[in-house]
Amino acid sequence: MNYFLELLPSLLSGLKMTLGVFFFTIIGSIPLGIIVSLGMKSEYFTIRWLINGYIWIMRGTPLLLQLIFVYYGLGMMGISFPRFEAAIIAFIINYAAYLAEIFRGGLQSVPRGQYDAAKVLGFTKIQTFFKIVLPQVIKIVVPSFGNEVINLVKDTSLVYVIGLGDILRAGNIAASRDVTLIPYLLVGLIYLIMTAIVTVLLRRTEKRLNIWR
Repeated sequence: MNYFLELLPSLLSGLKMTLGVFFFTIIGSIPLGIIVSLGMKSEYFTIRWLINGYIWIMRGTPLLLQLIFVYYGLGMMGISFPRFEAAIIAFIINYAAYLAEIFRGGLQSVPRGQYDAAKVLGFTKIQTFFKIVLPQVIKIVVPSFGNEVINLVKDTSLVYVIGLGDILRAGNIAASRDVTLIPYLLVGLIYLIMTAIVTVLLRRTEKRLNIWR
């Protein structure tokens, strides 16, 4: 118990960093993912080509490599970001690509008749999207979106590669210093708790949305 109390300050400090990366990624990747998914349906070939290329690169290369490129690679080219901002940028552009594919699937699931009905009722394209299409898309994509959110909880541990003091880094330092696996067990427990909380929240969201079907 005493050992746990000794580790607690460093673990909580690391948890703060982990949660920061998690929440900023969610906030940034959702709107970007929606924009990208709409761009995938653009009537302009160049836009579709660029967006598909972006998604292909983001989904075809490891997030770890993208983190390294944003922080170290861009830094070598004279475009430097602080560690935390670099991590947020890498995570947002990575997860936005995955979410764009999820949102695209949701958009395709909305019957064409919904658009036609909205047009007859005098809705503008923006009103149609936000009042009719988007609520239906949200209901459809919640399960797939939930899987990505759970993956994000675990992926936040990758920020150690650019020297950020997340919870895994705090546990690694303690384990190396004290020559024990207990810090890793505590870190694993914290990740499990975070995942459990996210899972419960997502399931409750699903149930509430199902009421309106």
